[in-house]
Amino acid sequence: MQFPPEPGADASRPNVPGANLPNDQRPTSTKRQLLITLLKWVVVLNCVFGLLLIPAPEGITVQSWRLLAIFVGTVVGLIVQPLPGGAMVLLGVSALAIFQVMPVKEALAGYADPVVWLVLAAFFMSRGMIKTGLGRRIAFLFIRAIGRRSLGLGYALVSTDILLATFVPSNAARSGGIIFPIAKSLAEAYDSKPGQTAARLGAFLMTMMYQCEVIICAMFLTGQASNPIIARFAEKTLAERGITFELSYSRWALAALIPGLVSLLVVPLLLYRIFPPEIKHTPEAAEFASKELQRLGPMKRDERLMLLVFALVASLWMTSSLHNIHYAVVALVGISVLLLSGVLTWEDALAERGAWDVFIWYGGLVRMAEALGDTGITKRFADGAAGFTSGWAWFAALAVLLLVYFYAHYGFASITAHATAMYTPFLVVILAAGAPPLVAVLLLAYCSNLMAGLTHYGTTPAPIYFGAGYVKQRTWWGMGLVASVPNILIWVSVGFAWWKVLGLW
Repeated sequence: MQFPPEPGADASRPNVPGANLPNDQRPTSTKRQLLITLLKWVVVLNCVFGLLLIPAPEGITVQSWRLLAIFVGTVVGLIVQPLPGGAMVLLGVSALAIFQVMPVKEALAGYADPVVWLVLAAFFMSRGMIKTGLGRRIAFLFIRAIGRRSLGLGYALVSTDILLATFVPSNAARSGGIIFPIAKSLAEAYDSKPGQTAARLGAFLMTMMYQCEVIICAMFLTGQASNPIIARFAEKTLAERGITFELSYSRWALAALIPGLVSLLVVPLLLYRIFPPEIKHTPEAAEFASKELQRLGPMKRDERLMLLVFALVASLWMTSSLHNIHYAVVALVGISVLLLSGVLTWEDALAERGAWDVFIWYGGLVRMAEALGDTGITKRFADGAAGFTSGWAWFAALAVLLLVYFYAHYGFASITAHATAMYTPFLVVILAAGAPPLVAVLLLAYCSNLMAGLTHYGTTPAPIYFGAGYVKQRTWWGMGLVASVPNILIWVSVGFAWWKVLGLW
């Protein structure tokens, strides 16, 4: 994490200890950090210039090939991160205009995309949920109702996360701002702290919460910030094949409903069996929740308004097919009500750094990905890669490619980077093998979230839960691998059956 420079510091240098000392006086750790950053830039630039040195294939224009090079460089930058993700995408967008790969209006067109504004507005609304304390109140209500056993306590927190995910697109805001602090406080209330007492309750809660978090991320378009861009990739790829399909909020949630609920039932029970807490009964948790609710007192004006906006926006999103109001407009209505009523101030909106960061990288990636699809390069890739599964039955090709896509996440520290690099290429190959289009779209979209459970860096909340120190890395990875098996089996088997009922294949 970077902080503003101290008064008098040289802001042009990295804000790390010793950064303002002469080079020969800097601490070794600072020199090592600068060397690592330099090596990351070498990797990014090698990818860009490596592609540029290869002549464009026949039928692909030089401009299109340059676009591919910049896009690949941006994605690699998102993976190795010599700069934060938003900065890398901004550099990529700037390169499109500077090197005249695209006119400047075209390069910046992604920031006018309604879905980009949907995500921005939803982040603002999530800040309102945290600021008013409504999220904490909801969590304590669930804990008071079903938190008298350790498994029920976990499910109470999971239920809170499910409810918030219908509205809050930031899994970091849900976990870091609402769920994790409560889970940690409850663990400590039972004298479960990192180290010798971790197994009393904290280790189980942290593991269960994170493995359920990735399932919840998969269940809603607002489950995490990358889902709308995955939906856009899916719609674009299908449109190139003459299939009109909008992966809207309601369609995403309806298709995920049954497999998601089954996963949320099975995975915690499995973890409870193989990684159980020492404390099974937690009646004090319900008492703790009651005391917290008493301390919060009756719902205040801002909480009631926040609840009203929450209910209004979520209902309009779920019923978009009835009124045809674009869900970005619905989100803007919600944020307008919060600003006009004073629940949120403009200073609150400006302080929501995560929202502006997502706005920058999302708007840039949307435009680059769409422009790349228009060049015909992805179709050329599909035609070439289709030979790999030539002669296979479509379900065999789908199974193998899905597993490769899923477990490749060991090499990614971001759902965004993984989906941007691999979602469209894998989708076009699976479609070329003859898989039902909507099944392929949905499975890859949901697995783009489920795969984040594999590691302690799979998506933003992972370092939050793992960083609490309750679970060792080897155990965390082991539980992630174990949970991945039922998740894949459930979303393939139960998912296929449910999607057949919905008429999606």
